Amino acid sequence: MGRPLIGITTSLAAGDRPRQFLDCFYTDAVEAAGGCPVPLAMTIDLDTLRPVLDLLQGLVIVGGPAISEGLVGSLPDDISPTPSRRHEADVASFERARERHLPILGICYGMQFINARFGGTINADLQAHFSANPHSPLRNDGEDVFHDIEVTPDSQLAAAVGEGRRRVNSYHIQSVVDVAARLRITARSDDQIVEALESEDGRIVGVQFHPERMGADGAGLFRQLVERAEGD
Repeated sequence: MGRPLIGITTSLAAGDRPRQFLDCFYTDAVEAAGGCPVPLAMTIDLDTLRPVLDLLQGLVIVGGPAISEGLVGSLPDDISPTPSRRHEADVASFERARERHLPILGICYGMQFINARFGGTINADLQAHFSANPHSPLRNDGEDVFHDIEVTPDSQLAAAVGEGRRRVNSYHIQSVVDVAARLRITARSDDQIVEALESEDGRIVGVQFHPERMGADGAGLFRQLVERAEGD
């Protein structure tokens, strides 16, 4: 059997010479898990990408800038809103994957995006909203942030990384406030920030941390996605 085709959304640097790009961490993680990574272009006409979206067997929604959909509060100066071109491309990829019942993994921005698309809310600044500790190097004098999360038993996240306490990285300024009705929380940090969500059928998994940067500790989420894609 060949490698399943796993679509990976891309990031956008706007300006006079806009660039679409994708960190190799994502493609490497999908490849190591047995999938064939397929970076998704942000086409001008969203229907242009439909033939590719109809071939995919799974989808990864990568990290990004600020979520504006379902936003609670005003964005702080140290985080920029997502360009409309990227948001629209992410919506097109996500909605087509949902229509086809594909397994989906949302990472950081990707988890928040999924929650917002399902009707949940996202705060503009988790420290201001929850009086929480910094969850981003941008708020920690440039130093990397790591913290523990508590993983819910009998969840897709537990199946992928193990239940109980797990150490994860952290790169976000926003966080989930109200969880969409069709999602459930499967991990929180010690300061009660939502760190993982999943759909009731387990086909959609979102994590606030970046498993693609965690080596073996994060690899299980990509293996789980690829295994689901192979089974469809």
